[in-house]
Amino acid sequence: MPGIRGPWEYSQEPPRHPSLKINAKEPFNAEPPRSALVSSYVTPVDLFYKRNHGPIPIVDDLQSYSVAFTGLIDNPRKLFMTDIRSLPKYTVTATLQCAGNRRTAMSKVTTVRGVGWDVSAIGNAVWGGAKLAHVLQLLGVPKLTGSTNLGGRHVEFVSVDRCKEENGGPYKASIPLIQATNPEADVLLAYEMNGETLNRDHGFPLRVVVPGVIGARSVKWLDSINVLAEECQGFFMQKDYKMFPPSVNWDNINWSSRRPQMDFPVQSAICSVEDVQMVKPGKISINGYAVSGGGRGIERVDISLDGGKHWVEASRIQKPGKDYISEHSSSDKWAWVLFEATIDVSQTTEVIAKAVDSAANVQPEDVESVWNLRGVLNTSWHRVLLRLGHSSL
Repeated sequence: MPGIRGPWEYSQEPPRHPSLKINAKEPFNAEPPRSALVSSYVTPVDLFYKRNHGPIPIVDDLQSYSVAFTGLIDNPRKLFMTDIRSLPKYTVTATLQCAGNRRTAMSKVTTVRGVGWDVSAIGNAVWGGAKLAHVLQLLGVPKLTGSTNLGGRHVEFVSVDRCKEENGGPYKASIPLIQATNPEADVLLAYEMNGETLNRDHGFPLRVVVPGVIGARSVKWLDSINVLAEECQGFFMQKDYKMFPPSVNWDNINWSSRRPQMDFPVQSAICSVEDVQMVKPGKISINGYAVSGGGRGIERVDISLDGGKHWVEASRIQKPGKDYISEHSSSDKWAWVLFEATIDVSQTTEVIAKAVDSAANVQPEDVESVWNLRGVLNTSWHRVLLRLGHSSL
């Protein structure tokens, strides 16, 4: 399309931070050290996980770049960046998480397919841009619309990039129209991340951010936005990112039997120590993140040192200097909380973290109970093993 193109090869990839753990080079998929996640409430752009399905698109001429709005709407048209920037700008603090976060733990049960993410395919950022509800209103689709006059009920986002899963076509995904037209859902057409212009890895010049939903729906490098009667039929909506029971394998899978995954479940992970860490006897700070989808807050994070027989509650924080209250107006509803607990270690100890969200959803105890052949949505209790020995901790 004019102004931006999706290359076929990887010779013009952007520079990346040297501390990223590379899980795949082409396409580039990488995550930061887990300790970086708890260093600040807002994740630095360079240390935000990178999830790609093809070469990074290249912008040749920003002035000629536009997004086509098509489909079952009365006023299809193209919008340029100047049009989108002329709308009221909103900032939304939201956590994005890959559905495959913590996949490596599932592969320890039985090997699964997909990028081998540890616990850091997640990050929290301040996104800036126009609300999609306001953009659609500009095109004649009122707020809180479940169906257009022409029968449109879903909003599809189509990227510029090229994916092998789409046979060289673009990445695409969709959300329900009622969500897209709800200003309170905070779906953004974002052109800023942490107060700066989006970089290439994160969707420059324009991406969608769908808070509270798995990262696969927050499409980068937008080419077009289409209002459809049915949900997107792309590969990543219909043949990936669906939750199957442990009994399903690659021989008996029926993709049409499950809906595309949207909200992510309640999740937490310990980030201040590795899965197996040598420590000195004494007091140790256990820090990590907890988050839930759909705008649900984190009611508590529990820590156990005896296999889950007894628990202590960790402290929770979002903004420094402010008490965190789940689902309170002072809290960021789409963002993670960081937790902390001080424990006393006198012997080799397994530390367990589990979170409970504001709807009383609790992380499942065992990875075996949520194992699935694609290794998505591992939200089981997070466990780390502390061994006594020489350590800098």
